[in-house]
Amino acid sequence: MADGTDTKPVRVLVVDDEPTLLRALEALLGQKGYSVVGLDSPIVATQRLAHEDFDVALLDIKMPQLSGLELLSAVKHRRPEVEVIMMTGHATVETALAAVRSGAYDYLTKPFEDVELVARAVAKAAERKMLFDRNRRLETQLREKEGGAPEGLVGNSAPIREVVRMIEAVAYSATTVLVTGESGTGKELVARALHARSPRRAQPFVALNCGALTETLLESELFGHVKGAFTGAQRDQKGLFDAADGGTIFLDEIGDIPPATQVRLLRVLQEGELKRVGSAESVRVDVRVIAATHRDLPRLVKAGKFREDLFYRLNVINIPLPSLRDRVDDVPLLAHHFLRRYAERLGKRVRALAPDAIELLCGYRWPGNVRELENAIERAVVLCRGEAVTGGDLPPAVTGRTAPLVREAPAGGDEAVWLTMSYATAKEQSLRRFEKGYVETLMRHCDNNISAAARKAGMDRSNFKRVLRKYRTDVEPDAGEPEESDRAAG
Repeated sequence: MADGTDTKPVRVLVVDDEPTLLRALEALLGQKGYSVVGLDSPIVATQRLAHEDFDVALLDIKMPQLSGLELLSAVKHRRPEVEVIMMTGHATVETALAAVRSGAYDYLTKPFEDVELVARAVAKAAERKMLFDRNRRLETQLREKEGGAPEGLVGNSAPIREVVRMIEAVAYSATTVLVTGESGTGKELVARALHARSPRRAQPFVALNCGALTETLLESELFGHVKGAFTGAQRDQKGLFDAADGGTIFLDEIGDIPPATQVRLLRVLQEGELKRVGSAESVRVDVRVIAATHRDLPRLVKAGKFREDLFYRLNVINIPLPSLRDRVDDVPLLAHHFLRRYAERLGKRVRALAPDAIELLCGYRWPGNVRELENAIERAVVLCRGEAVTGGDLPPAVTGRTAPLVREAPAGGDEAVWLTMSYATAKEQSLRRFEKGYVETLMRHCDNNISAAARKAGMDRSNFKRVLRKYRTDVEPDAGEPEESDRAAG
């Protein structure tokens, strides 16, 4: 398991005043690998529970001194996390309901038709206990993380710790910051964290996606306009730089702004003043600029598509964000963070992530990064019918029902894993590791241009794309698009 599975044996407490059955259950569960404590006295059981941890308790309902239901109440009072299975030879609907209402996980009737039924019930209870133990640990980590980390930046991995360190180091100043990283990595979260920790925190934070507007609308939105500046400009209008005066403006997708707007933005950064569209009058503003992009700005500068002077003005401080596949250790923590958020928002009693769900989440490449993970967990919470999200609740892309993930081979030095494979399997996985690394390196070098990467590989474009689609879910099928626009999403 990605979040660390306990290796200690499951501890089971069995309490029954029938010596023969007690010894039989001890032997059965001991053979299954459980650490079993068998007691014939419910009073002694309460004393042991005061000092020892147990995962599962098997309790008989009819016992002298203390009934099974009274013992159940004592267990749940002292150790509410213990999963309890009740046993009785006098089953009635009333006693079963009373046991469940008091917190019992399951209810078995004696004599047992098959002792394996007992073993299966204990196994399910133990799995449930381990599941909630794991999620309690994630809750604890989240509370610790949320206590000191910027809002929404969840994780304990080295890459995300470096991001948090950079935020803490530069938040106090008015220096321009450029946040870079793939789509969905949380660039706006970083911008908001910088603002929240700055002396400007009491002033406005204004955000704009620069790639979503035409050139005229973008300039009007940023700098404002005067009446008659363009068709439809029926009155003077202040822009977002005015709205953010004294505070922070976040310009997302800065690599998409047109050349004319680049000139106007450079003036704001250099002189601290702007001219509204259609006006010759300069207006002074005091705004901290935080820009973000998923594009390779140095390549755009080299290609003449982005001003070099503007790039250097923006790139005073660069905060690069890691992709989610580069911090897989954070996936369980992030998933639990989103699960808690959407369970509360949707009013559902979903409390945990099942082991198969965590395994699938940690094995997926997440081309859409944290945003895609959040969407996957929201969907899973909506579909979940129990208390724990299972693999079946996750999207098809994650579970492998579409665009299956090709699992990576183990690292070269991991001899223990190699020894579990046949020669053919080991060879196949090694080839996949090489193939995946090779095509991804080419795609990074070629700025995600499939045709350029295929040429560099000396391969036919369609063959290269077929290889690439084994490892990336964001590569669309051919639809006759021109080569210049043939890029993988990201």
